[in-house]
Amino acid sequence: MNSVMLQHNLLGWAIALVIGFPLLVIILGEVIHRLKRRGKPLATTLRLVRNLILPVLFFLLFMQHILQLDPDGRWVKSIETLLWVCVIHAALSLLNVILFEQAEADTWRSRVPKLLIDLARLFLILLGTAIVLATVWDADLAGLATALGVSSIVIGLALQDTLGSVTSGIALLFERPFSVGDWLRIGETVGQVTDINWRAVRLQTLEREMVVIPHKVIGGETIRNFSQPQCLHAERIQIGFSYNDPPNLAKQVLKSTAVATPGILTHPAPQIFTLSYDDFAVTYEVKFFIQDYGAVEETRDRFMTRVWYAAQRNNLSIPFPIRTVYHFHGPTSQAKGLSKKVADSLQSIPAFVPLDEEENGQSLSQGIVLQHFGVGEKVVRQGDPGNALYIIISGQALLSVTDDPNRKQDREQDKEEDREHEILPLKAGEFFGEMALFSGELSPVSVTAAADLEVMMIPAAIVNRTIERQPSFAREISQILELRRRAIQSAISNP
Repeated sequence: MNSVMLQHNLLGWAIALVIGFPLLVIILGEVIHRLKRRGKPLATTLRLVRNLILPVLFFLLFMQHILQLDPDGRWVKSIETLLWVCVIHAALSLLNVILFEQAEADTWRSRVPKLLIDLARLFLILLGTAIVLATVWDADLAGLATALGVSSIVIGLALQDTLGSVTSGIALLFERPFSVGDWLRIGETVGQVTDINWRAVRLQTLEREMVVIPHKVIGGETIRNFSQPQCLHAERIQIGFSYNDPPNLAKQVLKSTAVATPGILTHPAPQIFTLSYDDFAVTYEVKFFIQDYGAVEETRDRFMTRVWYAAQRNNLSIPFPIRTVYHFHGPTSQAKGLSKKVADSLQSIPAFVPLDEEENGQSLSQGIVLQHFGVGEKVVRQGDPGNALYIIISGQALLSVTDDPNRKQDREQDKEEDREHEILPLKAGEFFGEMALFSGELSPVSVTAAADLEVMMIPAAIVNRTIERQPSFAREISQILELRRRAIQSAISNP
């Protein structure tokens, strides 16, 4: 009778284990899959239950009820110990999900560093393992605690520098003065945080070098975060202009150049300060803001490059500490060179006929200005009034239009936000600016320097006087004007 009951029990446990284990694995797998699709962190805990607790539990039941091993035997106790350790691990994972993984932003739970959570979990697992050993194996915890105490002292003395870095790291991570992706200055090192681990912080510098700084060193340094509390960085650049240049004009040129430079924010707007009167120049300071500190070098380069062209266009001098001797013999050689260059440029345009140089060449050069533009600078902005005709002396330009050619663009927001359609390239000898000049309306196009550009700006009065003397020039302008208007309409209608 007992043997029959024993066989029935064995058969029942065998059926339960053979059917129950796969069934539970399938059910948990489906639940985990759905939780992962919803982005629920509880899926991690259920994965531990499926992959660790279930196999160990069924193996323990198999040993006890199928193989009928002695419950006090070494193998059964070992599997039971392993089961309880897995249960503790899963329970701590569930506790982490409830307390920290689903914590709301700006709460103390969300600010607890992951390193501290991992260390606390390790401590609790060791404590739980000790309790399991005392319960399952009847181990003496007093002797174990004494041994651990002596060992911890020895290990602490041997790893005091490392433990100091870990302690400093816990304090820094709990305070969270920075996070991965932030740009920092730690001492003399500037870089972007790429990793924060239990011992050190890794920075990638602007030179693309990796710098590893231990937490213990960081704890003794002043940390300057360029990415918090706002992802803005104020860059300051000092530039000197001649004492002959009016300060208000210099400040206006610097501000307009900063506003037109890609990468420089218009809100907050750039600020210009008259800093000092030095030995050979008046020094101005330009303060502008950028969104990404990683682009500080490229933005500074673009701005400093455009300052030279803007200074040339506005007749501002950037002095340097040398002695310059000026000789005056009537008209300066610079004025003669300008007159000759203007006359040569006028002769290169088919509509201009050769004129008597002494009688008319100098009169034409009065009021004509030679201007330089760097790559990417706008000579004419769409929506601006036009009161001059531009002739390209050297370089190349690009004529373009936005989706709405009649819309006046805001100068401070002209950062290529609108989609522009390229109309046609312009080369040396060609002119532009005629659309706004002769229609009296705002410019329907923009003209951008495609390479370093030198142009001759002819005021409207000189253009009108030239047309009176040479009517063929008006006919040529009308033909070119009509062709360009058709090209604009075609570009807008067929983007």
